[in-house]
Amino acid sequence: MGFGGIHLNKNSLPDQSSMNTSRHPTAVFLMGPTASGKSALALELADRFNGEIISVDSAQVYRGMDIGTAKPDAETCARIPHHLIDLIDPTEPYSAARFVRDALAAIQDIQMRGKRPFLVGGTMLYFKALLEGLSELPMANEAVRVELDAWAARDGWPTLHAELGRVDPVTAQRLKPTDAQRIQRALEVWRLTGVPLSQLQGQRQASETLDSSLSLALLPNDRKMLHEAIAQRFDNMLEKGLIEEVRALRLRYSLTASMPSMRCVGYRQVWTYLDGGSDEATLRATGIAATRQLAKRQITWLRSMPNLLVADPFTEDVASWAKALVNKA
Repeated sequence: MGFGGIHLNKNSLPDQSSMNTSRHPTAVFLMGPTASGKSALALELADRFNGEIISVDSAQVYRGMDIGTAKPDAETCARIPHHLIDLIDPTEPYSAARFVRDALAAIQDIQMRGKRPFLVGGTMLYFKALLEGLSELPMANEAVRVELDAWAARDGWPTLHAELGRVDPVTAQRLKPTDAQRIQRALEVWRLTGVPLSQLQGQRQASETLDSSLSLALLPNDRKMLHEAIAQRFDNMLEKGLIEEVRALRLRYSLTASMPSMRCVGYRQVWTYLDGGSDEATLRATGIAATRQLAKRQITWLRSMPNLLVADPFTEDVASWAKALVNKA
């Protein structure tokens, strides 16, 4: 098996009698790139091990963003409870810091009820924040953000990126000149602390980490198979009405293209289409390409994360593999 995974055969699977009977079942993290089959596997595991699912997805927190985030439907949520979905309107902010607070509360609640929490998704920053702790960063400051937004409206985000290059070249080097949200945050941190974001990010809050957990990852060896799954996934979203969903969101909320919710993969491309910036063929092509880039970034994150048990979802029996590992946890 590639990527450091383990191989199990049917003779090595533990018996049902060996299941963990601890009062507080171990939390299970299930990671992987988009379209790797995480959600289906999570449902099977939660059903098998009396579990509930905590979404680790920065887009599923938004109300009304259902099709483009592959959010579970009401019937699925009635069968297997899901947490951290539909928390806020797409005009509201959500952060890794809030996710950690929300996730820790959900984990504790689920465990206290004698059930097993399964944390499932593809937002690797959230996984990292929860497993390794948060950097010691200042809270958002509305006055500073308003000032930076006004500056950007006058001179453009590339100008602010150039300023970031002066005060924090390490952060500026990894950001595009158009990455408004991250440029704003980095300059905000600098103005509030006088210390570069890149320096503060090395300082972690150990108290925010989990004592123990089981980390599983679905990591395809064959990139072509993943790309095919991504294309099928995006086509299904278009068929289910992704364009209509974004159109309805624009009518219901005071949204802009620069908001984090509308910069999510899929939504950004549909926004451009609705503004007349592309046709349907281009929408499909750019949506699939953006999803591939997202998957590439997710895989890069996964390869850098320690203590992962890995399986290939396209060539292995991942259900048996995962059940055996959870059974031992």
